[in-house]
Formats: sequence, structure tokens, C-alpha cells
Amino acid sequence: MKGASLAEIKKELNHKSYDEVAELCLRLARFKKENKELLTYLLFESHNEEGYIESVKGYIDEQFELINTASYFYIRKSARKILTYTKKYIRYSQNKETEVTLLLYFCQKLKDFSPSIKYSTQLQNMYNRQILLIKKIVSTLHEDLQYDYNLMLRDLS
Repeated sequence: MKGASLAEIKKELNHKSYDEVAELCLRLARFKKENKELLTYLLFESHNEEGYIESVKGYIDEQFELINTASYFYIRKSARKILTYTKKYIRYSQNKETEVTLLLYFCQKLKDFSPSIKYSTQLQNMYNRQILLIKKIVSTLHEDLQYDYNLMLRDLS
């Protein structure tokens, strides 16, 4: 079965009643954890972006504390996992400022991590890719925000 396009889905949803749309959302939330997380963000956290950012930062802090530092293999694996989850939470928000803030926070945690990432080429490359991504996103923001974020980027370099 091939999925319908987004335009077709939107037209069909316009023909549904409020109760039918609510039931479809609940049914959708039952099937995938990501759907449930997205609905949770939209219903409970989208109105308070600062609180959402702080909760994701708390998650990042927790995960960095749990990293097994026995070898760089485990550190790389855990850092990739943290980055994947961070990007998932960024995707829910779709706010460029949130994206820059969370990626800056991730990079700061990675840079300050002990043992140092300087001894792992892969971790250093991951860090550099995120810095480049942040620079690219910052260039699309308002001038005042660009200045603030560029100061933060300079601190990371």
C-alpha cells in the first residue's frame, strides 16, 4: 500500500469532524513512540519553548553522565546516540533558535567532556560537523541573534 500525499491527507482531514480527527490522532499515537512524543510536544510543551529547551538540556546532561568512559569506542557510540536524540527533539520543535541553542549545548558538553575528545578523530569530526551546521543555521537568523550566537560559537572554538 502506497501512502497518500500530504495534500491529499490535508483535504481528507478537512472533510472529517472534530471527533473523527481526534480519534485519528489517538490511533496514530498508539502505533509509534515518535508519534506519541510529537503529540506530547505539540499539546503540552510547544507553548513553552524555554521549558522545552531546558528539559532537553536536562536529558543531554543525564546522558553525558551515563557515558561509559572505558574506551573511546563507547564514548563515540554514546555521543552519537545523544546527538541522534537531540536532533529528534529539535525536529519536533522546528524552531531554528531552539536548534542552535541545543546544538551549542551539545557541543559545549562534548568539548568539556573528560577524557578529552581531542584524542579521538571521530569525536573531533562529529564536533566540527555540528559547529559547521550551527554556523550555517545562524547565518539565516536575525542579525541580533547572529551576533549573540556567534559570540557563543567563538567561545567553543
